[in-house]
Amino acid sequence: MVAADTGDATASNHRNYEIDIRMFIGAIVVVMSVSFGAGVFSDPSLSVMNEVKNIFFLSNSTEIKEVISTKYTTDVIGTRRAPTKHISELGKVIGLDEEHVNVNQPSLENFGYGDIEHTAPTMSPHLKSDIDGEDEEEEHLPAGQHILMDIKNVNKEFLNSDERLAAAMVDVIRSAGLTLLSYHCHSLQPMGVSCVGVLLESHISFHTWPEEGVITLDLFTCGSSPLLPVIPELKRLFGVPRLKAIESNYTSTYEEIVTLWSHELRGFRNSESRVNNALDNMSDLANLVLSDLRLEKKEIVSVISPYRRIDIWDIRDLEDYPSDEDVSRANLKPGDPRWLTNEVTSFNRVLFLDGQLKTNRRFDTEYYESLVHPAMFAHENPEKVAILGEGYGATLREVLKHNTVKYVTLVERDQMLYDLVREHFPELSDCSQFYDSVDCCFDDEKVKVLFQEPVSWVFETDQTNIDVIILERLIASSDNDMVAHMLKDTALVDNIMNSLSESGIFAIDIGLPPSIHDPRANMGAFAKREEFFLLLEGRSDVNAMFVYEEAHAGLDEPVSYLVVCKSADCRKRWVAKTEAVDNDIYSRTLETRDDGPTLKHYDGATQYLFQAPPRAWETVYCRREPEPFECAYRGLDITHKIFDFILENEEENPYRVEKNEDEYRVFSKVDIPKGSYIMPSALAANVELYDESIERMRSLIKMEGVGDMKVIQNFLSYVDQNSHDSIAEGSNLQYLEVGPTHFIREVNKEDDANIGRW
Repeated sequence: MVAADTGDATASNHRNYEIDIRMFIGAIVVVMSVSFGAGVFSDPSLSVMNEVKNIFFLSNSTEIKEVISTKYTTDVIGTRRAPTKHISELGKVIGLDEEHVNVNQPSLENFGYGDIEHTAPTMSPHLKSDIDGEDEEEEHLPAGQHILMDIKNVNKEFLNSDERLAAAMVDVIRSAGLTLLSYHCHSLQPMGVSCVGVLLESHISFHTWPEEGVITLDLFTCGSSPLLPVIPELKRLFGVPRLKAIESNYTSTYEEIVTLWSHELRGFRNSESRVNNALDNMSDLANLVLSDLRLEKKEIVSVISPYRRIDIWDIRDLEDYPSDEDVSRANLKPGDPRWLTNEVTSFNRVLFLDGQLKTNRRFDTEYYESLVHPAMFAHENPEKVAILGEGYGATLREVLKHNTVKYVTLVERDQMLYDLVREHFPELSDCSQFYDSVDCCFDDEKVKVLFQEPVSWVFETDQTNIDVIILERLIASSDNDMVAHMLKDTALVDNIMNSLSESGIFAIDIGLPPSIHDPRANMGAFAKREEFFLLLEGRSDVNAMFVYEEAHAGLDEPVSYLVVCKSADCRKRWVAKTEAVDNDIYSRTLETRDDGPTLKHYDGATQYLFQAPPRAWETVYCRREPEPFECAYRGLDITHKIFDFILENEEENPYRVEKNEDEYRVFSKVDIPKGSYIMPSALAANVELYDESIERMRSLIKMEGVGDMKVIQNFLSYVDQNSHDSIAEGSNLQYLEVGPTHFIREVNKEDDANIGRW
């Protein structure tokens, strides 16, 4: 058959081979051994194999551990830095380890048991170009930036959708120019989502509470790119508002999104990178605004001028209560719950220069009235005023409240600051509330604004009759403020004093006050201020200096000021009675359109508090070496005895009074040791009289037709015999002794006296 023939042919062409399985296995073993041996003997570290071989013949496990620990435990060589004196500082890099980052594939990724798994996209295509364009000299410090953000009144469905939340997270990362390596989201039960994203720069994470409409976020990066510009994107992408109501016309209203956030520079940075960084937590901007999670904050301006960084913010604390203006605007009634919330509280606008707080809307009145008016009222008739280095307008506003002022020169180097403040902080230079005044103080015809360095103006000006100069504030850490220039070049002080009139005065904010715990002033944080004081004290044309504090300037600590007078006559106005100061305020300040007070904070009672410096100033002053002479007499020495005049009990009274002809004399009945105190209570009862008051009484008795003036004549005669001038030069005060001390006799020679002042 044909079929049979074909089959036989095929069978005859097919051969079968028999394989011994033992030979096959043996061949495989031989090939593997040869390959392994070739690899071992071709490695340059052949000695390692010998050591490994020796391990197998060690007698016990202890010997094995010793060999492994001594021969195969190697320290990882990482970044090393030179030692520093302070724990928060880092030395210069003296060694670098190798870079090892797995960009395209996470080293470990675990999606757990979440409801939905997402494939994490990678932005690695952008990484190479970023690294290639990076400055090779940039130092990678163990530091970074950290943003915390809390948002409420957010849409419930959005907060419960891991897809929408993950998409928002990816969009934020892309907009920030960061590199996402992976992310992982969990849908929680009964609702809510938790997500974390691993970045090449660090991480981003958040958690949601859909029912409450709340999401909290955390973003940290160790890159050098700033994170503050990311905040608006975080608000936009995650601040999806929830529905409040549907109106009758089918339009929807939504709840206002409330956002709280903080920004911190984290980790360890070199000191030089911290001092000049406005975002560092050493700055007011960081401490008072950026790092405070309790604040609602809105950035108004953040620019860098040719001279400085300028920041203007609106802030409102969660615990802020309504002001009087807020109450009037919102028409709050008794029982309204908004009295105890910040719902109707206005935002406070604040200005920072190079990260340092300069002024704020809520407390600028207290600060600038305390800076300007003590100096202005210490001058009898200030007509010409110069303001050096304060271009905000608030100092000018206070100066122009005096109706004696005829000419003001304002010198400010930064025109950008001047323009920004006029636009975004107009209330600082608002003069519209006064009769016969312009809306903006800068536009007053009495004002001349010069854009130049205040220091150069002082050297170039030919003015010699300025009544009051107000200087920019002293900054203890700065080497570029007016005081720093004075200390470097005393000719600057000469020019300032020469430009003042004979009764001229200058005033300056001298920063935070000392405490009783501070060390000697020339050794502590205020050494620059102490050097400035000593410079002024050593000048013959400085005859009075007054230090005072204002505790209501809106800061955590009081602000201190200094007033310096060329003439000692300013002291009589400085120590004037409360009523006299109030009378000057009434007669010398402009009237307001609403008939309200021209000065809202400063008055005679405020000046009374300024007349004597607080105890801490005296304490630190008396720590000078050598100790000033007067410091030994700050109070009674409790180790010395007191011999007071006891009028009520003649037997216990250590003194007796005798009359010799028309003169009374006082004598001691007991031995009084040297150094004891004589009649301190009687001396404390002396009557204080002003020279002006005495002169007015003298003028009164000379007037005709005023009747019998014998009583006044006798009083003046008594004053002439029993009063003495105050040792405070220029105070124009006399002290009239009305107690037994006026019976103490005077002698012609000091050596004949048995009592003394010291």
